[in-house]
Amino acid sequence: MHGYVRPGNSQPAWLFPFIVSVVVVLSVLPLARLAVTGIAAFADGGAVAVLTDRALWQATYYTLVTAVFGTVISVLIGSLFAFLLTLTDIPAKGPLSFLFVLPMMIPPQVTALAWVQMSGPSSLLLKALGIAPPLGSPQPLYSLGGIALLYGVQHAPLVYLALRAGLLGVPRDGIEAARLSGAPALRTFRDIVLPLALPGMIAGAAIAFVSCIGNFGIPAILGIPASIYTLATLIFTKFAAFTDRTFGEVAVLSGVIALISVAGLAVQERALGGRDYRILGQAGAATSFQVGWWKFLFVPVLLFVLFFMLVAPFFALLAGALVPAYGVPLTLETVSFNAFQEVLLRQAVTRTAFANSLFLATVTAVGLLGLSVLAGYVLTRRRDIFARIVASLIEIPYALPGIIVAVAFILVFAAPLPVFNVTLYGTIWIILLAYFASFFAVSLKPVVSAYRQLDPALEEAARLAGAGFFRRLNDILMPLVAPAAGASVILVFLIACNELTVSALLWSAGTQTLGVVIYNLDDSGGSDLASALSVLVVLMVVIMMLLLEWLAKRLPKGVVPWRS
Repeated sequence: MHGYVRPGNSQPAWLFPFIVSVVVVLSVLPLARLAVTGIAAFADGGAVAVLTDRALWQATYYTLVTAVFGTVISVLIGSLFAFLLTLTDIPAKGPLSFLFVLPMMIPPQVTALAWVQMSGPSSLLLKALGIAPPLGSPQPLYSLGGIALLYGVQHAPLVYLALRAGLLGVPRDGIEAARLSGAPALRTFRDIVLPLALPGMIAGAAIAFVSCIGNFGIPAILGIPASIYTLATLIFTKFAAFTDRTFGEVAVLSGVIALISVAGLAVQERALGGRDYRILGQAGAATSFQVGWWKFLFVPVLLFVLFFMLVAPFFALLAGALVPAYGVPLTLETVSFNAFQEVLLRQAVTRTAFANSLFLATVTAVGLLGLSVLAGYVLTRRRDIFARIVASLIEIPYALPGIIVAVAFILVFAAPLPVFNVTLYGTIWIILLAYFASFFAVSLKPVVSAYRQLDPALEEAARLAGAGFFRRLNDILMPLVAPAAGASVILVFLIACNELTVSALLWSAGTQTLGVVIYNLDDSGGSDLASALSVLVVLMVVIMMLLLEWLAKRLPKGVVPWRS
């Protein structure tokens, strides 16, 4: 049985409606319910109380200030790495790119915890080096500046990736012509490279801004202790103090976050709208500038930045995990692995979190792979407006801040499901569904890239020979897209295993994830256990990224983000 196939088309008749149904459940229904709840809050007057609340406008101010300054820091750091690693001949560009992208893969709450351990009067690392500030000094990161700084560190790789993609399209022959005409390197960079790089820089800045707006882990660790609430953490506190008006209030707050995010993207479109660059000539400006002895300055500068972005925070985390108790100085005599034994062997909550995160990440990665193989097939075979609409609807939950996705799923699944009379809220299944919605776009991208590189004649020959859809999928398509499928699984697993923003609102007793437990341990004073768990998470991230690096040579171009 081959199943009905449309005449002249290799797609089974049921395939596109099936993908549409999945997208309706994962994207359309939750977001529509969020919008309806927000409108209802306006209708009954509840929105007025929210919009006139001083806490909302203060949180909006804090959100905008930290996001704007965090974006500026991201652009400065990301642009430095993008220009040097893409356009110059400095050595070790591959390892430097890998290391620079690593902070983006590390959960934001781990980044915040690591920097807290690295700075301030209680820093074990600074005490061990004898350079800690005197006791009683304030922790400098518990401030708007501290939140903005860590936003910049966390999201600088996003600017790097967007700008690098643009720089790789800059025409090499235009640069060479300018240099042959006698223009010095600095003028060539200023007059040719920089104008052509601005679209990528603006796009990276917009992505970083939206990511800062929706970031929960960093302001939760650094802001809540200092009574600095962003919109994301304000929603979290609203749920903590649940009332009969909470759903309406958080729907309105989610709408405010969405409006700010859309405004940020609109500014990007406006900034790019007036620019019309037509690139002629051979693309690929990589290694266009020979920097000579300047490499002995540039490489140490990049290593210096990476040291403070990665190495020092990681060793601060490790130091915090190796002391037997808070306040004990780190020496060879006081080193203890008790915290690692606690989180791995004795603490039931951490074992549960490991099991939940591994389960959620595995099922999300494998389940989305199955959906992505089918969705990628239909979206690359259909070229009509309906396929473009479905592709856009898949992208929306990933583009929106995770806190909005979580609120939307709570609104849909808080009540028992019709017919089944089963409530998903408070179970691990609502987290799983929210993960499916949030990471569908991440899983789909590598698979779509692989499909677009396939010659359709292979499948068409099999179809004419009588092979059914699943036979063609199993024998022809899957072996060819297998490397991209492997990358898809690893990317989704990596992101889902360390997720916090979505699960922060959806977890309940017994469904805690690693991100939630790290935050809760730190919040309850168990900094040594939180540090030990964070060290294990960082090591897991590095291992998964090395697996992707190993697969990179067999993957379509652009699937592994830190490679050209």
